[in-house]
Amino acid sequence: MAKATAQSPVKLGQTLKVAGATHLPARAATHRLDWRKRMSDTVAYALLVYTTLQIFVTINVMSDQNASMLPLFALVVLVAGIIPLFRHYERHWEGLGDAGAADPAYRTLFRRDQLSVWLFAVGLPFAVTGLFKLAVSLLA
Repeated sequence: MAKATAQSPVKLGQTLKVAGATHLPARAATHRLDWRKRMSDTVAYALLVYTTLQIFVTINVMSDQNASMLPLFALVVLVAGIIPLFRHYERHWEGLGDAGAADPAYRTLFRRDQLSVWLFAVGLPFAVTGLFKLAVSLLA
């Protein structure tokens, strides 16, 4: 009787033998690292969160102060203003080649940029609201 041995982990580029199936490439069985896609996803989700916060935090405060079209205009300006900043982060990662996009050495830099994007997305709506409240209280 043959002695059972544990299999080694599958590496990218190897093929897998699955019972009842033909050989499958290892990349089909594992998640492929791509910093470009991850940053693109981060920017997309952060823009959704930013816009939602602008609607529910900043615009509600502005609309309490003035029943004009100013809150809607402010929303458009604030969202249009953040897009170039988020696009800057996305463009930085788009420049990577295929080898660089899958390089785990970029993890720290990616996390730094990801944290920056999320800080802007969550922090700016509250900062704008605070500035608006301050301006109203100083003018009143």
